[in-house]
Amino acid sequence: MKIDSIWQVSDQIKQALERRQPVLAFESTLISHGLPYPQSIELALSLEQIAREHGCIPATIGIIEGKICVGLTEGQLDQLAVTEDLDKAAAFDLPAVVGRGRSAGTTVSGTLAIAERIGIEVFATGGTGGVHRNISEYLDISHDLLYLARSKTICVSAGAKAILDLPKTLEYLETAGVCVLGYQTAVFPAFYYRDSGLKLNHQISGPAEVARIYLARQQLRLDHGMLVVVPVPREQELSPAIINPVIEQAIKMAEKEGITGKAVTPFLLDFLAGATAGQSILTNLALLKNNARVGAGIAVALTKEK
Repeated sequence: MKIDSIWQVSDQIKQALERRQPVLAFESTLISHGLPYPQSIELALSLEQIAREHGCIPATIGIIEGKICVGLTEGQLDQLAVTEDLDKAAAFDLPAVVGRGRSAGTTVSGTLAIAERIGIEVFATGGTGGVHRNISEYLDISHDLLYLARSKTICVSAGAKAILDLPKTLEYLETAGVCVLGYQTAVFPAFYYRDSGLKLNHQISGPAEVARIYLARQQLRLDHGMLVVVPVPREQELSPAIINPVIEQAIKMAEKEGITGKAVTPFLLDFLAGATAGQSILTNLALLKNNARVGAGIAVALTKEK
C-alpha cells in the first residue's frame, strides 16, 4: 500500500494549507455516532458554514473505506451518517481502520492525529473525553487526554463532558502537560454549564492571545498540547441543579446494564437527552456552534500573527 493511497485531501484544503490560509478541523463522530439523521448532517453543514463566515476553510475529517478524508464532501457526510456498523476511530484505531478498508467517524484524538499530520493547526469540537467517574474500578481514561498532551494542534472545546470526573480530568491534563487556557473564563467549564468550580491557571482574552501563546510554544520548542476551553453561551447553559442529578442517574443505569468502554459516552448522552426532554441536545448544539466561532477566530488570528 502506497502512503499516498490512504489520503484524500480536498483541493480547497490543499490550496489553503499551501497558501497558509486559515483552516479549521472538525471531527466526524458527531455524524456517525452522535445525532440522528438528518440532524447530524444539518449540524455538520452548519458548523462548516460558521467556519466560512468567520474567514476559515472547514475541514471535516473522517475515514471512508480505508481512506483518510480531510474535507468530507456532502455525499461522504451522508455516507457516514446512514451507514450501519461504522467504526469509531480514536488515534490508536487509525491503522486498523485504514488497513482493513473500513469506514469510521474520527474521535477527538483521531481527528487531532490526522489534523496534525496534514498541517491543520486548529480543531474545534464539543467536549473532550476525560477521566470517568468509576476510575477506581475500571481505570477508564479517555485516549483524548493522552493525545491532547502530545498534539501540536490547538483543540477548542467546552471542557470535558460533564458525565466525567472533572477534577480528576483537569488534574490528569496538568500531569500530562497540557496547557489549558480558559477562553474569557478563569474556571474550567462543565460542558452543559459554565462553571465547574475548578480554577484555571490561565485566562485569555481572545483569539490573538491564543495565537501568540501558540507561537511562543513553537519558539520554545515545547511539545505539550494546548486545550482552549470555552464556556457554553450563558443563555443556553443548563443548571447544575437540573443536569447533575440526571447524570448520576445515567451513570447508575450504565453500571446496572454493564455498559463499559466506548459505549459508555453515547449511552449516557442518549439517557440525558431523554431525561431532559431534548434540552441537553440543544445545549450541545449551542456550544458546538460557539466553539466553531471561537476556533475560526483563533485560526484567522494565527495567520495574522505569523
